[in-house]
Amino acid sequence: MTAPIPQSATLASRNFNLFLNRIIHAFASHWLLLFNILMGVYVWLPWLAPVFMKLGWASAGNLIYSIYSTQCHQLPERSYFLFGDKFMYSLADVQAAWRNTNQPFILRQFTGNDTMGWKVAWSDRMISMYTTIFFVGVLHGAIRKWLRPMPLWAFVVSTLPMAIDGGTHLISDLAGIGNGFRDSNAWLALLTNNAFAPLFYAGDAVGSFNWWMRLISGIIFGVGIVWLAYPHLEDAFSEVVHDIESKFHRAGLKT
Repeated sequence: MTAPIPQSATLASRNFNLFLNRIIHAFASHWLLLFNILMGVYVWLPWLAPVFMKLGWASAGNLIYSIYSTQCHQLPERSYFLFGDKFMYSLADVQAAWRNTNQPFILRQFTGNDTMGWKVAWSDRMISMYTTIFFVGVLHGAIRKWLRPMPLWAFVVSTLPMAIDGGTHLISDLAGIGNGFRDSNAWLALLTNNAFAPLFYAGDAVGSFNWWMRLISGIIFGVGIVWLAYPHLEDAFSEVVHDIESKFHRAGLKT
């Protein structure tokens, strides 16, 4: 014959379930705030790497570079720099300051110096994409009541600019950084009959075609991610909140 469960154990289990439901209710009620805080830390932490390097806190700065190196190529000619003469440097500038190489695995190791400043811990494309996710996520708090999810087909379309731009960069880089068709963009100069300044076509500097494409495609992708996912998350967490509140109401308890 099974021994009866002590009343104290039953009460402890009930109290634990109440505590757990209150935690879930609190998370589900404030999920957007928590998401935005976490995304804010994730988005702005790479900007601290050059700050730490400038302050002489190399260990802290290199730790951030190491963490974000798993998620980004960190090529210096496609990254922003702080505390230097320029916000972005050309491949030739980096090669002169670092090593005369076209190998991405060597180039990405250059984080900066006292003269050029220090690079942000991820590339300009990653910045445009994740910063957009952060700001649109904050904006979602104001429009969440009426915003419906982006149709899946529209989200797929929103990924195409990044897929095309990133894919052509990847193919171009197979010829060696600085030697591919996306480095000179001679094809674009031909298509536009050299209507723009030479610096628009070549390289990755701010204002160049490559820079504009990484900026725009990152923004479009970031908007698409939030517009697709956040309304679905809103519906799911709202249902969780409603179910827990209904359960507590039937039991005569407050959440």
